[in-house]
Amino acid sequence: MKDEVDRLIEAWRRERPDLDVAPMEVLSRVTRLARHLDRARSHAFATYGLESWEFDVLAALRRAGAPYQLSPGRLLKETLVTSGTMTNRVDRLAARGLVERLPDPADRRGVLVQLTAAGRDSVDAALADLLAHERTLLAAVTERDQAKLARLLRELVGPFDQESH
Repeated sequence: MKDEVDRLIEAWRRERPDLDVAPMEVLSRVTRLARHLDRARSHAFATYGLESWEFDVLAALRRAGAPYQLSPGRLLKETLVTSGTMTNRVDRLAARGLVERLPDPADRRGVLVQLTAAGRDSVDAALADLLAHERTLLAAVTERDQAKLARLLRELVGPFDQESH
């Protein structure tokens, strides 16, 4: 079974036989998969009136466990955005009633961002819908191959994640 990447690779090998295009066989598929996943995420989140970035912030707070709050600095690490971007995102989520800012009891100058009940309901529903979409996307791959693929992707992504810490 040939896919779009196979056709792309064949064309590059024909047009540029002097180049080793083997990395494209893996990374072009990863790129295409990422685009498909972005579309699936956008669809799952739109049902609940969320953008992908909103889900990312709400999910980071939800994963923190009760009382579902994190410092802005921790949110930056969880979502890989700049502080200016995070401030804007928290402002927008607070305006929608999905998060609130609270004083940090451990730091008089600091704040904590806390998930509201509405934010928790939204992120929980969107996550359930996303997982249903993702199960469908993976249906053709055995559980064993999914585990193998997860391990291989962990090895590929690991060095990038180390750079961001």
